[in-house]
Amino acid sequence: MRSSMALLVAALLLLLSVAAAADISRTADMSRSEEEMRRMHAEWMAEHGRVYNATGEGKRRFEVFRDNLRDIDQHNAAADAGVHSFRLGLNPFSDLTYEEFQSRYLGAQTKPQRERKLSVSLQAEVNVELAESVDWRKKGAVGPVKNQGSCSSAWAFAATATIEGINQIVTGDMIPLSAQELLDCTSRYGNDGCDGGLALHAFEFIIHNRGIASEEDYPYQASQNRCDPEKQKSRVVTIDGYENVPSNSEKSLQKAVANQPIVAMIMVSDSFASYAGGIFNGDCEFKGSVNHEVVIGYGTEDGNDYWIVRNSWGASWGENGYIRMKRNIEASSGMRGIAFHPYYPRKAAKILP
Repeated sequence: MRSSMALLVAALLLLLSVAAAADISRTADMSRSEEEMRRMHAEWMAEHGRVYNATGEGKRRFEVFRDNLRDIDQHNAAADAGVHSFRLGLNPFSDLTYEEFQSRYLGAQTKPQRERKLSVSLQAEVNVELAESVDWRKKGAVGPVKNQGSCSSAWAFAATATIEGINQIVTGDMIPLSAQELLDCTSRYGNDGCDGGLALHAFEFIIHNRGIASEEDYPYQASQNRCDPEKQKSRVVTIDGYENVPSNSEKSLQKAVANQPIVAMIMVSDSFASYAGGIFNGDCEFKGSVNHEVVIGYGTEDGNDYWIVRNSWGASWGENGYIRMKRNIEASSGMRGIAFHPYYPRKAAKILP
């Protein structure tokens, strides 16, 4: 009898939640007039330097913007009702379909072409005690957020950011490094420039090249060009190698991040593209495919654990260029596969004679 009553209560709660979601959806859809959305699109175009003709492309871009705005309003209405712990908002991608966004801004390869070098030292024991939070920005080991532009070069910025981080930890110097050199010079190591790549292939190039140039000496162009041998000689930072964090273990990943910034590969979706703030707890299903690379730290807010994820889409995206993603979920791969294949560059402290 108690079992039947529990099922009845659960069914009623489900119906109430569906009805509430429907009310939220209707409210969000009806909250803005066509005139208001056109005005918002005009303001958005002015802010982001977009110019379209009144027909053709301009008409299509408004329709995409309108659809994205409706999705944002609907999501935020649900967030206000306590359904989500993060909010969406307008940003530089708001007049792109997800397919367009994906083709222009994502592009991490799904797996390396080399055998994994597993770090046994980072295999976290079940009861290991780790720092409650780590934010490498506060420690001076993370530089300003970069903007990759319409080039799928997140892998290059993930590589430079983690090398900048470990170099600062070991030497005390924060030196901005050249993502452009990695775009131009790592094709024979397995990367495809603006069509995607992996940070670990960039690590291999830097090891064999005996260093990487500074951003100042080899500035970013947001396009793949011919490798410049003269600029390539301007080596300012070296690494000793790279290692992989044990896969599908958020605890091992946390242990790694407690030591230095880490590259993580994640699965990005349409809701991720419009992220504006809060702890991202969207659909966490991971299907074994990753399409973006980022650098992370971790923390806790009001008892809610999260990863600090550094992106390369400029400071106007997310929380000043960052996103916080839910940590310690049931899936072993973590939110959006963040624990699927993390890795990091190694740099040992040099002992002077």
